[in-house]
Amino acid sequence: MTVMPFRHVSKEALAGSLTLGLVFVTGYFLGRRRSFRMSISKSHCGGDPLLQYVLDNSLREHPVLKKLRQRTMDDPGRGMMVACEQSQFMSNLARLIGTRKALEIGVYTGYNTLNIALALPDDGQLVACDISEEYINIAKPFWKEAGVEKKIDLRLQPALKTLDDLLAAGEAETFDFAFIDADKGNMENYYEKCLQLIRKGGIIAIDNVLWGGKVLDPSPGDPDTVAIDRLNKKLHRDIRVTLSMLTVGDGLTLAVKL
Repeated sequence: MTVMPFRHVSKEALAGSLTLGLVFVTGYFLGRRRSFRMSISKSHCGGDPLLQYVLDNSLREHPVLKKLRQRTMDDPGRGMMVACEQSQFMSNLARLIGTRKALEIGVYTGYNTLNIALALPDDGQLVACDISEEYINIAKPFWKEAGVEKKIDLRLQPALKTLDDLLAAGEAETFDFAFIDADKGNMENYYEKCLQLIRKGGIIAIDNVLWGGKVLDPSPGDPDTVAIDRLNKKLHRDIRVTLSMLTVGDGLTLAVKL
C-alpha cells in the first residue's frame, strides 16, 4: 500500500484526519466495556443498562426530535431508524467540521435528517435522498415544526440518479458531510459517488457496517451481508481516505477524504 507523505496532504484533509482520530478514541471508550452484541444494539431497541446510562447522561434531543422518535416507534419498520446516540454523534461531527452542505442517502422517517439539519447554519443545505413517499410524509410535518424545512432539499427518486444529477450540475467536491444508510447492494456505488461530491477533509459516514454481526461470516446466499463486507474490505484498502470503524449503533464507518 502506498504511504502518502504529510506534505502532500491538504490542510482540510489533515484537519479532518485529526478530527477522526478524536472520534476513534471516543468510539473506543464508548464500546470497549460492552460485549459485541451490546455494541451493535440500537438505543431504541432497548434492553442494555449500560447503553441506557449513556443515553441518560449524554442524549440531548431537540423537543421535535423526541416527538419524531416517538412517532417512528409506532411504525413497523422502526428498526431502520438510526440510533439516537449515533445520530447525535453525527450531528456533533457535522458541526465540528463546519458543515454547510450535507448529503443523506436513505431518510426513512427523517429523524437523522432533522438532527443534521438542526446542526447546519441558516443558509445550510441538506440534500435528502429517498424513494418512499409514505415515510417522507411522516417526516415533513416534524421538519416544518422544527423550522428546518427550508434547509432540506428532498429528492424523491433513486439516490443514484440524484447523485448523478448533482455531479452533472457541477457540484463535485462541494459537500462537507455525507451519510449513507440505504439499500446495501448499492453501498459501493453510493460511496464512490459521494467521494466525488465530498470536498477534501469532508466526511462520509456509512451505517450498518457490522450488520448485526453477520459480517463475521458472510453467506454467499445473503447478498446484503456480502455487499457490506466487500465495502468494508475495500475501505480498509482505500488510500483516498483515512478511516475509522466504530461500534456505535449497528456499526458506523467514518471516512475522511484526503
